[in-house]
Amino acid sequence: MFKKIALLLGLMTSMLFSLVAQAEINSSDPYALVDQAAQQTFARLKSDQAQVKSNPDHLRVIIREELLPYVDNRFAAYKVLGNQIKQTTPAQRDAFVEVFTEYMVSSYADALAHFDKQTVQVQPGKVADSNITAVNVSVKEAGKPDIFLEFKLRKNNKTGEWKAFDMVAEGISLLSAKQNELGGLIRQNGIDAVIAQLREHNAKPLVIKS
Repeated sequence: MFKKIALLLGLMTSMLFSLVAQAEINSSDPYALVDQAAQQTFARLKSDQAQVKSNPDHLRVIIREELLPYVDNRFAAYKVLGNQIKQTTPAQRDAFVEVFTEYMVSSYADALAHFDKQTVQVQPGKVADSNITAVNVSVKEAGKPDIFLEFKLRKNNKTGEWKAFDMVAEGISLLSAKQNELGGLIRQNGIDAVIAQLREHNAKPLVIKS
């Protein structure tokens, strides 16, 4: 009984600390935002490795809770739609944003699946002079070459908040890859067919590539 109570208290405490950490993230500074969100995400990847190994889908939970709050998923989804957005209804756009968001969660989870022992360092940069900027991050691990990531962010002119809309890993832009992958399918098969296809894809268990 006491062990169960201790476990419950531990879970509640970790959830509380996670909520506090999210609340303190500075979304008015793109460099501070990326630094804090990256540190938070990588710390969670490290602490939850046992759960990830027993259930790879737990990676999606980590991305949703630690990274997704700071991602402009609607802007990213609209970038994928491009000019074809003019041929969609509000309901179709909302449905696409929903399934595309979950699709990106899986993509981020897959990209970060093998990060657990590393530390992250945000490269200092100039104050952003427009509403789009890029923040460079180096991932460090003893005895191995650094891995470089680039987060692209957009500032909301109404709220002043920055959010990421793309991550470039090993020179590959996740958003550009999804634009190339889904743009042609939307033109060929229509947005409703692609929404259905993404829903089917999102329902599959996450498989970590070796």
